[in-house]
Amino acid sequence: MNPSDIFILAIESSCDDTAAAILHNRKALSNIVATQQIHQAYGGVVPELASRAHQQNIVPLVHRALDVANIDKKQLSAIAFTRGPGLLGSLLVGTSFAKSLSMGLKIPLIEVNHMEAHILSHFLETEGATVPAFPFLAMTISGGHTQIVQVRGHFEMEVLGETLDDAVGEAFDKSAKLLGLPYPGGPLIDACAQLGDPDRFTFPIPKVGGLDFSFSGLKTSILYFLQRETAADPGFVAREKNAICASIQKTIVEILMRKLKKAVLETGINRVALAGGVAANSGIRKALREAESEWGWTAHIPPFEYCTDNAAMIGIAGYLKYLDGRFTDLGTPAIARYTIGS
Repeated sequence: MNPSDIFILAIESSCDDTAAAILHNRKALSNIVATQQIHQAYGGVVPELASRAHQQNIVPLVHRALDVANIDKKQLSAIAFTRGPGLLGSLLVGTSFAKSLSMGLKIPLIEVNHMEAHILSHFLETEGATVPAFPFLAMTISGGHTQIVQVRGHFEMEVLGETLDDAVGEAFDKSAKLLGLPYPGGPLIDACAQLGDPDRFTFPIPKVGGLDFSFSGLKTSILYFLQRETAADPGFVAREKNAICASIQKTIVEILMRKLKKAVLETGINRVALAGGVAANSGIRKALREAESEWGWTAHIPPFEYCTDNAAMIGIAGYLKYLDGRFTDLGTPAIARYTIGS
């Protein structure tokens, strides 16, 4: 295969989004995502329902990705899939499909770490974007993870700090639930925050050593605050919703940026990249742009379509592994807990 003409089919099924993409080298020719709406009724992802939906979605989704890319499956060079981390039942659907198609087409199989792929999404060919120079710091923020990662190479990554309890995305979603907002509530808090006064209410900044994070105490303080205020005034949340959301978002952004600034000072690396679903949050994106201007950082912020779970990011990780000849044995299992650098 000509190294300048590599086609990768990528499969992502780590949680509740089924995704398939076709990459031609570093360019995504298609990036199709099927979001599972069924979980909204339960206020969170139900693993059994997620895996069933993946089974229903994956075949038509791959056909759609091939059609949009105008590629025949016989042109594929390899298949990349999410091995972990994630919900085991969901991962098994994507893993099994990728293995079967790899055997049928007799092409290489490539396993991908979901969180590494979020970081590597910055290496997709994107109009107007520059590729981060090594080494750089990545802040991976999602519903399941909050980490600061030092990236020395495409697959040379070290976690410098991470959450000790809840992830930042979970803090957003659970705060939204306390406010009576539907799941997923993080984007709704962001939307309301843009209409409210971020200085209207004050919430505590957790005191956590090193570069680690904690959000459980913040969630508890928000719960007690809402209970106290609604007991005195039942119409409080309805009247102050935008200001509450703005104040919560300001606090969470402050927590993230304090740790990121500390990481820059400790490592001397001022190239910073956002990654993960919460990287779509407008407050965080704005804060990083301000840090770029105020502190001389070089900020890399992914396009919105590469923030949330998608297969293009799996594809770019697969492409980079393909170049290194890092192929996967068919006996490689899906794993729910899969740390960066392992």
